Amino acid sequence: MILSQRKVIIFGLDAAPPELVFDKWLDYLPNIKHLVSNGISGKLESTIPAITCPAWASMVTSINPGKLGIYGFRNRINYDYEGLHFADSNTVKEETIWNILARHGKRPIIIGVPLTYPLKPVHNGLMISCFLTPDKNHQYTWPDGLKHEVERVSDGYILDVKDFRGVEKEQVLHTIYEMTKKRFKLTRHFIQNEDWDFLMMVEMGTDRIQHAFWRFFDNRHPEYLPGNKYENVIFDYYKYVDDEIGQTLALLDDDTLVLIVSDHGAMLMEGGICINEWLINNGYLKLVHYPDEVTQISKHLIDWNKTMVWGEGGYYGRLFFNVKGREPRGIIPKQNYEFLRNELITALEDQRDKKGRKINTRGFKPEDIYTECRNIPPDLIVYYGDLAWRSIGSVGHKTLWANENDTGADDANHSQHGIFVMSGDNGYHAERRDGLQIMDVTPTVLDRMGIDIPWQMEGKVIQ
Repeated sequence: MILSQRKVIIFGLDAAPPELVFDKWLDYLPNIKHLVSNGISGKLESTIPAITCPAWASMVTSINPGKLGIYGFRNRINYDYEGLHFADSNTVKEETIWNILARHGKRPIIIGVPLTYPLKPVHNGLMISCFLTPDKNHQYTWPDGLKHEVERVSDGYILDVKDFRGVEKEQVLHTIYEMTKKRFKLTRHFIQNEDWDFLMMVEMGTDRIQHAFWRFFDNRHPEYLPGNKYENVIFDYYKYVDDEIGQTLALLDDDTLVLIVSDHGAMLMEGGICINEWLINNGYLKLVHYPDEVTQISKHLIDWNKTMVWGEGGYYGRLFFNVKGREPRGIIPKQNYEFLRNELITALEDQRDKKGRKINTRGFKPEDIYTECRNIPPDLIVYYGDLAWRSIGSVGHKTLWANENDTGADDANHSQHGIFVMSGDNGYHAERRDGLQIMDVTPTVLDRMGIDIPWQMEGKVIQ
């Protein structure tokens, strides 16, 4: 391939769903609509699980979560009972798109892409780390001295919205807007004042506002109240983001390739299902004693000599088996492992709601959905109600059903499809594409920039 001189910019909108951007509000988002009308667009299928981590990592490496060895924000690092450990940039061993571009002499600028903390050197480029950064006392720019410029230009950069699931809705809303304004202002500053070939920024506000305010606009939500003062909050914010994108597009050359992507979508969360309560009721999990109040599951609470399976909460569920010869006090004979997995999948997928209706739960064996399983995958991955229900890991509820998750109130869950828009390729006009996968983004960008696609990448080039 011959290296192209064209620039590429990617606007990442975390959790932006096609049902809102394409189906419901496109006519009110003139800048996004212009890109859709002059390019390729479609639903972008996310990873399993459809969450920020590992989805963004899969997007920028074109490697599936199993091969990355990242099965969520928290992962087992050995077969003991010590709980799960948070993933970060050090968990990502595969080469990212910005590493590849820098190796070919291109200058990348990366702003807020998840799983970039702790910072790693970006040859010939600039980086501002992601929401995983504990605070600004930790290094959040590469090079480190860049932080002075970042703080000056943004008038106080904001890494993320603290307590976005909290009750202080006005403060959450104000911070979301401030964070978004500063991130786009900084993006435009770099466009105008730096040499660059590739710029990728991810805005987390779209995710945060949906988790905090979904109940106020979706009349299907159990807690929706018509005419409430927050009814148009998400809609107004998307219009604001569209305007910020428009101001940024005005600074770009006509031959710049522009992409808008999201790592997954969002949907109404009907409630939570207490995964460990279900395991207790069905004889798979035995506690030393049942707690008097809601308590996080822990190794000290579980009777390992009588426990076959325990679970973890999150937007999806994870089940871990207590296997003889694998876990320290395992009791499941290895020859029974597969039988037990099948038994659980059948039982989980038959789960009913309070009215006796099937909720469409899906159970996945990691080796069935990934080409390879590095590190330690869950024994089963569970989508309750095909992501309409969240998995609740705590115990002491005395019921299978919960209205809040383990980390507080939440209005929305994630959905399997995000968005993809690409404009700037000659000859494409409002062309909708089906079958787009999150791992297609990096090969497509490399192809348009005239760079050979590494053999290990699993995505395809979008034509």
